[in-house]
Amino acid sequence: MEKRLVERTLKEANIIIKQKKTLRQVAKELNVGKSTIHKDMHLRLKRIDNNLYEEVQNVFKDHIKTRHLRGGESTKKKYKKNKIK
Repeated sequence: MEKRLVERTLKEANIIIKQKKTLRQVAKELNVGKSTIHKDMHLRLKRIDNNLYEEVQNVFKDHIKTRHLRGGESTKKKYKKNKIK
């Protein structure tokens, strides 16, 4: 695997673990596609560092558990914003 891919994948994984960011947030921060981050985290990272892969998967599991709460907050903000206008 190319050195730049390994470096990018490790950088993405560290951001996800340390900052608890979602795929979309990391993609936006690093200016790459969401699909690229997904492929890096699910295919490449497992080959590079299995322990890091497990940590990232745990963060993703937490995101899945709380996504209904984030979605509800987002909708609430949207309607609050529209009501003010």
